[in-house]
Amino acid sequence: GDILENYSRTDGVWILTRNKQFYETNNEKECAEKCEAERNFNCRAFLFTRKKLQCLTLAENAKMTVTFSSTDAVLYEKKIYLAQCRRGIGKDYRGMEAKTRKGIPCQKWAEKTPHKPNYTPEKYPDAELDENYCRNPDSDPNGPWCYTTDPATRFDYCNIPECEDQVTHTEEGECMWCNGEDYRGEVSRTESGLQCQRWDAQEPHMHAFTTKHFPDKDLKMNYCRNPDGELRPWCFTTSPTKRWEYCNIPSCTTTHPQTSGLGSQCLSGKGEDYRGRIAITESGTACQHWNTQFPHKHGWIPNRYPCRGLEENYCRNPDGEKRPWCYTVNSRIRWEYCAIPHCDGTVQGTTGMSNAPVQVPLSEECYRGTGQSYRGTTSVTVSGKKCQAWNSMFPHRHEKTPDKFPNADLRHNYCRNPDGDSSPWCFTTDPDTTWEYCNLKRCDD
Repeated sequence: GDILENYSRTDGVWILTRNKQFYETNNEKECAEKCEAERNFNCRAFLFTRKKLQCLTLAENAKMTVTFSSTDAVLYEKKIYLAQCRRGIGKDYRGMEAKTRKGIPCQKWAEKTPHKPNYTPEKYPDAELDENYCRNPDSDPNGPWCYTTDPATRFDYCNIPECEDQVTHTEEGECMWCNGEDYRGEVSRTESGLQCQRWDAQEPHMHAFTTKHFPDKDLKMNYCRNPDGELRPWCFTTSPTKRWEYCNIPSCTTTHPQTSGLGSQCLSGKGEDYRGRIAITESGTACQHWNTQFPHKHGWIPNRYPCRGLEENYCRNPDGEKRPWCYTVNSRIRWEYCAIPHCDGTVQGTTGMSNAPVQVPLSEECYRGTGQSYRGTTSVTVSGKKCQAWNSMFPHRHEKTPDKFPNADLRHNYCRNPDGDSSPWCFTTDPDTTWEYCNLKRCDD
């Protein structure tokens, strides 16, 4: 699986730590590999700066030190160290609970008073007997424990809930089909055990996922949901240092009604339910197969999105675009819309049709200065990648949203310069490329 699945990601955060190592890497995955292989200390997290490609492996995570805002940084923390619950007897529990079930503070594992320990960091290096955190180095069936600071009580167990208790049983409504876009259950904790923030609240995290903007996504209470086409339901957390996390919701065992139907053979609305077999773009270019990564790398992998109809190389609309599209077999053209017959008899997307919503970047084809005033409609990067919409969090989560930058005109997926960079740029729809400058020239050039 993806090595980053073992980490929890937070955008725009930097943490202050003395124990760190710098590495040169090209992307987050390579940085994660450095963290896994770190031998100078126990790597609990890493920082990656997307523009400078800096990689810092860290001995501490956000729970252990001070955090502050850093626009370009992404913090990845190992989920195992964030867990506030235990699985089974808690042999692999690495949370930071440090008191017994009776509230007595734990003694540090490396200290010899008030109790001389049998289990020490030197004797059991793989048990990670850090500080005075509850652990289970001897596989005690009653779960994690610690030596106590009470001279009259040598050791006691810790009150750590089981992770399984935080997911409701797989019954109707409490399991998910596909990627959980239509999940309407009441799970309200993340996979590491954090409580979810209410969708109608803006504390501790400001966001645009409100009922007003997403009226059909059932953003009630603080229940886990998937309003933006993520891999599975998620929520913002009540922890100030953890913006969001996925939720641990089991998959349903029955077949989803959506997958059993034939789907539409013509275009209605945006064509998200189109399941026809057209596999050529409106310019006549053949479509690339969805299950291949050549000539274009992408994240729309069929087995990750089982209900989007990503079969063969047929035109589809998995991401809520204007109409069905596909990646092309032309290495110079990453993607194009397809000309699909409309259900009312017309063809949307053919040249000359007045109703064709084709994006035409005519208003401004150049930018002045650093391009902060650029308001054109170009949405392609210098390498030909399609831009991600500013109000979307897929495939890249970010802080450059229209509500946070109201004067930057962050409409659709048009190239912009909200942060005063050297020229207009955008996040890309390529999961392996977070952002790139746009294919634009300065007006005086």
